[in-house]
Amino acid sequence: METNRKQITVFLGLLLVYALCTFATYAFFTDQLTSTLGTPMPDMGVPFWVVGLANAGIVLVVYGILGWAGIAFARKLGLPGVFSEDGNWRRWFNIPLLLGIACGVILIIGDILFAPINNFGRFPHPQFPVSIIASLSAGIGEEMMFRGFVFGLWGLILAWLLKRLNGNTLALWMANIIAALAFGAGHLGTLFLLTGASSFAGLDPVLLTETFLLNGICGLVAGWRYMKDGLVAAAGVHFWGDVVFHVIWGLA
Repeated sequence: METNRKQITVFLGLLLVYALCTFATYAFFTDQLTSTLGTPMPDMGVPFWVVGLANAGIVLVVYGILGWAGIAFARKLGLPGVFSEDGNWRRWFNIPLLLGIACGVILIIGDILFAPINNFGRFPHPQFPVSIIASLSAGIGEEMMFRGFVFGLWGLILAWLLKRLNGNTLALWMANIIAALAFGAGHLGTLFLLTGASSFAGLDPVLLTETFLLNGICGLVAGWRYMKDGLVAAAGVHFWGDVVFHVIWGLA
């Protein structure tokens, strides 16, 4: 019971941080956000802090449901859930930090290599300090969705399909691949905004390959740590990878 209480407390803390980041982005950094995306914010007829409160409320409800479902899926699959009960700071923080830095370096190298051939160039980065808020938001929210919910749902489905083969490990890695692909697909909306394309036909195949390949690699790493040490570790990998790519590389 004490362990469950700790898991829920940490989960609610992550959810609250995500909601606060969402509020701060809309309330204080709308101009920086729109300049990065190149799309003006539509006039809502209300102050931006009200828009921020509304979006923070949506985050609390939607990601609260997704995260709660992810925790339930993890329990059924025998995964750590929010964090590994037998873990320590080395597994919760140090390893995700190192792996996140490695993922960030991979993203930088990929950005440089693909830029001359993707008919788009290098990816833009949010302005500082929005880049830090965006990294924190993505690290928490996207991991709740793709590692917690998508990974967990497909893990259960595949574990049931492969139960006669005693293929739980295989099911988990297949779910990890599916979640990584979904994670890559989750960035397509940003591609449409940045390129102005209105359909897949308008996106360069090399740019699509770059998006799925680089995000997929980082997604697989985050999924691996999710299986080992839970949502906290996966979010750490994601956050530090974004810090290296969007914050440090963005400033450089």
